[in-house]
Amino acid sequence: MRQRILQTTIASVVVTVVLLGLPLAILGARMVHDVEARKLDVRAEELGRVVDGRVQRGESVDSTLLERFSSYTTGSVEASVVVVTAAGEQVQAGPTIDGRTVETALRTDGNTIVVITVSYWDLFWRSFQIVLLVAALSVAALLVGLGWAVWQANRLSAPLVYLAASAELLGSGQVRPRVEPSGVEEIDLVAQELSRSADRLASRLAVERQFSADVSHQLRTPLTALAIRVEEIMLASEDEYIRDEARKSLEQVERLAGVVEDLRLRARQTTGGTTEPVVLREVVDQQMDEWSQAFAAQERDLEIEVSDTVQVLATPGALAQILATLIENSLKHGAGTTTVRATAGHGAGAVVITVGDEGPGVPEDLAPIIFEREVTSGQGSGLGLGLARDLAAADGGRLELSQRVPPVFSIFLSGVPSALDPHEVLPTGGGPHWSRRRSRRRR
Repeated sequence: MRQRILQTTIASVVVTVVLLGLPLAILGARMVHDVEARKLDVRAEELGRVVDGRVQRGESVDSTLLERFSSYTTGSVEASVVVVTAAGEQVQAGPTIDGRTVETALRTDGNTIVVITVSYWDLFWRSFQIVLLVAALSVAALLVGLGWAVWQANRLSAPLVYLAASAELLGSGQVRPRVEPSGVEEIDLVAQELSRSADRLASRLAVERQFSADVSHQLRTPLTALAIRVEEIMLASEDEYIRDEARKSLEQVERLAGVVEDLRLRARQTTGGTTEPVVLREVVDQQMDEWSQAFAAQERDLEIEVSDTVQVLATPGALAQILATLIENSLKHGAGTTTVRATAGHGAGAVVITVGDEGPGVPEDLAPIIFEREVTSGQGSGLGLGLARDLAAADGGRLELSQRVPPVFSIFLSGVPSALDPHEVLPTGGGPHWSRRRSRRRR
């Protein structure tokens, strides 16, 4: 909309200047030319009267008299003056004019001939000065119109950008975005409705969070008790078969407890996360610190190719969780160097974060269903990639397996334009930055 406002306003100013300025310049130049020509006629008539008077009084007509009419008055065009009296006497004054000229000739009642000649280009310059004046005024009008267009476009577009950012945060889980009046009635009406929707959404999310917490608590308590009971049986029995079965049962109970905890964390992240502008390099460096020793222990390298200027709209903790999941999977199932890279996406402002290695890749039969629940290559619970995909979707992005061999996972997120200061136009997100505690997920 900003560009359309600028284009419309500038087009209107240009059309107005062309329709009014061009005729004004032509008419003004023509009027100046006619005025200068009339001044030559007046000069010739006055000179004729002066010469006739001198002749009648018997006085001589010399070049000194004509010099006064050569320049005439201050600001007049300099002219060459020739006077021929009735007796045939010719007197001349003024400079000799070469090239194209404009001439005015007059015969008085006393048969005196007066000829005044000026340069055509002197008269043209007088006329062209009006054209230059109109052009300067036109340029000034264009600059004023451009300034007005920029001010008006900013006044109308900035609240809309702010409102769009608030809506994006609302959709990503920030249920109370900070919406301020813009001064534009229609935009303020939308902002008020957005605030009311945020209040209603906040109430629903509070109920859902409480329900998730209650369910998690009700499940974890009996599972903990069951794990303790199975462990007691395993320790108390001397039968090797019973001890082995009890150990397997305990592993299953612990795994089920982990699933409950994962689901609780997922419910909290997907319903209560808050997106905000995040410097991607900071999150990646955090993961580098956490995983570099583990990679070094397996004699593998973890490389980072992320610019310090790249920013994305995401929930910091969720983004760290997604990267941790992908890096851990690369460590367990990949080989060679693991590379985390950030590039520009196909969409406007999009950022693609890729995590890949030099391993054998994802099995062909596993690739289409790798993000589904309980799908695993044999290690882990099969929840890690599924949760990572849901976390990316909660932030308005997506997680995909973009290449099977060698394996490359891609995270698509919305970027923050470098020309846009997030602290000026984006509402402030709630909550602290991500925790530096490592939280890992397995396939």
